[in-house]
Amino acid sequence: MSPAAIVQPDWQMRIPDSEWAVYSRVIREIRLAGIRFAFGGAFATAVYTHQLRNTKDFDFYILPADRERMEQALTRAGLHDHFERLSYDRNWIYRASQDDVIVDAIWQMANYRAQVDEQWLARGPEIVIRGEALRAIPIEELIWSKLYVLQRERCDWTDVFKLIDAQTASIDWDHLLDRLADDAPLLAGALEVYSWLAPDRAGRIEQRVWERLRLPYPTLITNSELSRARADLLDSRPWFRTPE
Repeated sequence: MSPAAIVQPDWQMRIPDSEWAVYSRVIREIRLAGIRFAFGGAFATAVYTHQLRNTKDFDFYILPADRERMEQALTRAGLHDHFERLSYDRNWIYRASQDDVIVDAIWQMANYRAQVDEQWLARGPEIVIRGEALRAIPIEELIWSKLYVLQRERCDWTDVFKLIDAQTASIDWDHLLDRLADDAPLLAGALEVYSWLAPDRAGRIEQRVWERLRLPYPTLITNSELSRARADLLDSRPWFRTPE
């Protein structure tokens, strides 16, 4: 996706006013503190897939050095440490809440694989939500982090498939592979599943990506009915956004 600003995404009005009031207060305090940030989570996923799944939380990605100042800004915004309600690992995230609205300040991956650096904050697109110009984390870093969420009770690979499907041509595959380094087999596994799930579209991914991952380049298939039939084996609800 181009880093150019995208004004007023069509899903922005689906954010409840009560939730946005909390987020906007936090944004104001963060900016007053001079803390650089980019947003991730469900809102960043919506930037790239154009579909919002409202999780009632907002993820702010910050540099590790800004952790303490971020906690102070959240306190000034009227939020409280969520640890008092539900314990969490404070080594990678600070979670604050007001009623049922949660704001997460994140400075490294949950598995400690990587810390947030300048590229997380600068490479993503800038959009305007409710009059606020905000920068999303890059799609490559979003995919990178989601590839590790393969747990007994949660799996983010479905988001990975949707991100790849929506932004195939815009993904900097070399950057993503460099970020993954020795963990590139995770992407290889996701692409193999994606190529089975969407055989009519997997061939849009450049051949050199498959070669670098030592995967066979998908055979060109134009049968969209096959794609829908395979998706239905997993979930009868629509998998991907209908092209406009």
